Amino acid sequence: MDNSHSFKNSNWLDGERLCPINVSPLFFSFLLCKATGKKGEALKNASHEELEPSCQAASDASFHSVSFSESDHPRVLITGGLGQLGVGLAKLLRKRFGKNNVILSDIRKPPDNVFHSGPFIYSDILDYKNLREIVVNNRITWLFHYSALLSAVGEANVPLARSVNITGLHNILDIAAEHSLRLFVPSTIGAFGPTSPRNPTPDLCIQRPRTIYGVSKVHAELMGEYYHYRYGLDFRCLRYPGIISADSKPGGGTTDYAVQIFHDAMKTGKFQCNLKPDTRLPMMYIDDCLRATLEIMEAPAEGLSMRTYNISALSFTPEELVQEVQKHIPELEVSYKVDAVRQAIADSWPMIFDDSNARQDWGWKHDYDLPDLVNTMFTFLDSARSISRVAQVN
Repeated sequence: MDNSHSFKNSNWLDGERLCPINVSPLFFSFLLCKATGKKGEALKNASHEELEPSCQAASDASFHSVSFSESDHPRVLITGGLGQLGVGLAKLLRKRFGKNNVILSDIRKPPDNVFHSGPFIYSDILDYKNLREIVVNNRITWLFHYSALLSAVGEANVPLARSVNITGLHNILDIAAEHSLRLFVPSTIGAFGPTSPRNPTPDLCIQRPRTIYGVSKVHAELMGEYYHYRYGLDFRCLRYPGIISADSKPGGGTTDYAVQIFHDAMKTGKFQCNLKPDTRLPMMYIDDCLRATLEIMEAPAEGLSMRTYNISALSFTPEELVQEVQKHIPELEVSYKVDAVRQAIADSWPMIFDDSNARQDWGWKHDYDLPDLVNTMFTFLDSARSISRVAQVN
């Protein structure tokens, strides 16, 4: 797939990729007249007006804080919506903007409860025309781009990760710029590397990650910032810490021990941790994560001093988490069997995020500290077990 959209290679009249800038009606009229043999008429009409260039620098671009009228709700599309965050984000946004204004999408078949909870459609981020059709037909104004191959899967299949995480991102950026969307792309603690400052890690510093997932996220941050300054794209990005949620199963990731411990504590009373007990990483409960995502999208554009922000809530070690969990289950037995690969990844990631810019620019403030997180996790899992027992009896 050719993701170039330079003016030289753009095919305006055949419905292919447009140059991602708001082109003047006069210039577009000139192109149409040229194609129909009426170039002279277009030039005559333009004789007393100045044609705008097809692409221009940021200083000439029009920046808009909103892409919809103030009296209307945004029309939202979420790509990669069946991952850890998409369904929860859709639920939050539907409460705010209305059920039918938020469209969840993925390439996978949704479970029944998701399918019946609100609009769901198939979307493939590698299919540019399909994405454009979805945006146009549904009058999309906000786009949350969650489609990505995560770290472990990406390392096992680098070509596929490069295609999904980078080529797919290029499609999203071009469509968002072409249709003046407000675009959110998440980043991660994995966007940093062993040469990054770790305690604390500021918004702006050396990154240089060593996984294709991390590299693709740094690429996304920089491309989004470039499109903002070059084309006026309203691009917004948060670097997520490790996200903890009770309604998603651990997937073997580096921070998944912080979810696994709750399941093991309740099922067997034994937990084996694959990181060293003193490995400190930034973490966040999912409700804080989703709220932060909505808040950065609703923040006035003029208040944002950067396009990518760190956000943080907690920073703890396995040992500290174990101590808090044992307040609920004192008999929990814990052992440590360190996985060298995961430990190496954790040792290259931030220990503490400096999110002072997010707190200053748009008022970010987390709700869940470690005791709150542990209480909430056990409450949710207890409720889920009770529902499961009732279902089995019936």
